[in-house]
Amino acid sequence: MFHRRLILIAAAAAMVAGCATRSAPVPVADTIAATPSLSTLNGLIAKSGLTSTLNGTGPFTVFAPTNEAFKAVPAKTMDALAKDPAMLRNVLTYHVLAGKVMSGDVKNGSVKTVNGASVALAKAGEFVTVEESMVQTANIVASNGVIHTVDRVMIPPVKK
Repeated sequence: MFHRRLILIAAAAAMVAGCATRSAPVPVADTIAATPSLSTLNGLIAKSGLTSTLNGTGPFTVFAPTNEAFKAVPAKTMDALAKDPAMLRNVLTYHVLAGKVMSGDVKNGSVKTVNGASVALAKAGEFVTVEESMVQTANIVASNGVIHTVDRVMIPPVKK
């Protein structure tokens, strides 16, 4: 009797566990918003008005600076970005590629960002860099693209 009851309990537990839904990927901006180490970036995306764009159709590849990366940016630069939404948008879109590029698909060379400037991508073994930034966590999949966290904030070249 005890053995049969144990089997029934185990079966019931297995059925309940099978009912648990796996969370489906959400769009890029929502994925960033749900990632604690990207809270600074999330706030800047919201401030720049890019949330709806990054939750749009895509696909996008975002090289997302971590909170630690933003701490390394001089306060004067952060203040200037806070006061100039167009400049903030320009800096943020410099971290975004149109299309989905997984770390395994990175080819050494230059690629155009959403802001129109180009960045240098490089791969050596498992290490991926974009400009001078090192990818720390690669391939965070979103429903409309992919996010790679990076250790630096990239400032785009001045447009002439």
